[in-house]
Amino acid sequence: MSYRLGVDVGGTFTDLMLINEETGATFTAKVPSTPEDSSIGVLNGVARICEESGIDPTKIDRVMHGTTVATNAVLQGKGAKVGLVTTAGYEQTLQVARSFCPGGLGGWVTFNKNPLLAPLELTIGADERMDASGNVIRELDEAALRKSLEKLKATGQVEALTICFVNAYINGDNEQKAAKIAREVFGDTPISISSEVVPEMQEYERTETTVMNSYVRPEMQLYIDNLQNALHDRMGEELQLSLLRSDGGLASARSAADSPVNMLMSGPAGGVTGAIYFCSRAGYDDILTFDMGGTSTDVALIQDSKARVRRETYVGDVKVRAPSVDVRTVGAGGGSIAFVPELTGALRVGPESAGAVPGPAAYLKGGDKPTVCDANVVLGYLPSDVQLGGKMQISKEAAEKAVQTIADALDIDLLEAAEGIIRVANEAMFGALRLVSVEQGYDPRDFALVCFGGAGPLHGNAMGILSDAWPVIIPPGPGVLCARGDATTTVQDEATRTYIQLAGDVSKEQLLADLKALEERAAQALIDDGIGKQDHEVVYQADVRYVGQAFQITLDFTEADLQERGLDVVTGQFDAEHEQLFSFKLSDGHEILMIRAVVKAKPADLALPEVGSADAELKDCIVHESKFYYDGAWHDAPLYDRAKLHAGIVVPGPSIVMEMDSTTVILPGHEARVDEIGNLLINPVK
Repeated sequence: MSYRLGVDVGGTFTDLMLINEETGATFTAKVPSTPEDSSIGVLNGVARICEESGIDPTKIDRVMHGTTVATNAVLQGKGAKVGLVTTAGYEQTLQVARSFCPGGLGGWVTFNKNPLLAPLELTIGADERMDASGNVIRELDEAALRKSLEKLKATGQVEALTICFVNAYINGDNEQKAAKIAREVFGDTPISISSEVVPEMQEYERTETTVMNSYVRPEMQLYIDNLQNALHDRMGEELQLSLLRSDGGLASARSAADSPVNMLMSGPAGGVTGAIYFCSRAGYDDILTFDMGGTSTDVALIQDSKARVRRETYVGDVKVRAPSVDVRTVGAGGGSIAFVPELTGALRVGPESAGAVPGPAAYLKGGDKPTVCDANVVLGYLPSDVQLGGKMQISKEAAEKAVQTIADALDIDLLEAAEGIIRVANEAMFGALRLVSVEQGYDPRDFALVCFGGAGPLHGNAMGILSDAWPVIIPPGPGVLCARGDATTTVQDEATRTYIQLAGDVSKEQLLADLKALEERAAQALIDDGIGKQDHEVVYQADVRYVGQAFQITLDFTEADLQERGLDVVTGQFDAEHEQLFSFKLSDGHEILMIRAVVKAKPADLALPEVGSADAELKDCIVHESKFYYDGAWHDAPLYDRAKLHAGIVVPGPSIVMEMDSTTVILPGHEARVDEIGNLLINPVK
């Protein structure tokens, strides 16, 4: 028997899912996250899941891991001291940026620019120059560069080095020469060069992205080395550790350590992958994902079982040129703190969170501020008269005491205050759903709504009412779905080239030849990780715009599509997408800015877990009689054990379905049917 382990580190809990690759049997575990060192939480989780499942750790062949290490390094300003080598005369590239100050016409008055990731005192200029066609105008002055690098090293401050020369995206020869000298001077100091990290046009974005790679690289390298060594000690040297990329693919530990800029949105991508895994098998290819955790809520739009991928990633106020799943985040989660500002007297929820420590008041871990979780306990959505998943005791008394502070501040009763907290949080999360649907030209009524995360199923039915997106789908193991997504995705890499040609001037044969060259480059990373070409899947992409635009759209297509339709596979798809977004299209003037090849390993054919016992009747699945407060009244609400529910069974609302990792609320006037995959499908009663 061989097993694979998915691990997702969240702000409150670290989730784990262990999958038997032959039978599809799964085991899950949740342990508190350890913000001071997330690897501790991972190792605690590994110990727990192996103990509870009775699985020998040495039987685990692969660990797939979604991590926030790189993100936290940026948000907390704990990255490396980065030295930067640019073309002489371009030392101020990061400082000038795009000459943009947020906040309107007077924004410059109050705008405080954050410190540069590569400070000016650690930036030097190299005497070299490449023209826009990739021709060497001025050879690199190697002697002068060596002298400058030695002075830079003498400062004793540089922990990582970046090399980014003008127009190096089209010819990186001078960067390679500079890197060779830098390795001789700096020894083991990590060095990132732009022609390898992001060979794309636009000097500022390329510089910022390569500097970001250097900024998080030492922290990421240390984390990966420590985690890999600890896992090897417990599970054997043959264990393969992979990390989830921001675009939803996996990277080997080696690749992740070299290019951590691709891991900045690693966490949210796992849930999207897990949602697609279950929904596509159930016949739902167009979905909105709703991932509500303890600290924040992530939402995304999926069409044809494919996640939309942005070519730029935002972390705080930093924008880097790295692909990521188009996930929008709001600061509303189960641990979001409710408060009433003295100035306005209006109820607010979030973005501050109680996190894992001290946590919501109901968890009795030292928290005393009212949170969304506490409001759910007061209303009975999160039952306090039984233990959550048999593991965690919830104190209704502590939750009521915390929420009472909101009731007193607003001069209303306790239950009205608790409902108010839930409604404010739901509206904030609905706003995020509008960002990925309505504001991009999509009607949410054309999509199913997939709710997961520890708190997602609690709010799923209510979010369905707000968005009118049905059915509301609660996949199996919703609280650890991100971990399942980590465990069921595949290794992926890509190669990119700046193109800048009119589609009308490019032949099908020329474009295919250029894409094939990129495919070879991208495939090499998988081959280096032991994945042969026979196990590769390839998708081509092109970034296209109309001539004169400053905005481009990324399009996917295959070699077969290109052979069959020629360049129309690019222009026709672009026109349709442009009309969807902006309500118009043009007949010509299509400019191809970038082309790339995305190569991924073929997914393993994992068996799906069995769904309950077909002999069980609905009444046999009841584990407790409870009640909850909804729309100004109490309702009797039986508690059902999800593990006993089988395909075809219908659970009428009001009711609550419980499992180890999450709790699903079915509101009055709605019902949930279990499908063949094990999803709960919530719909209004007709």
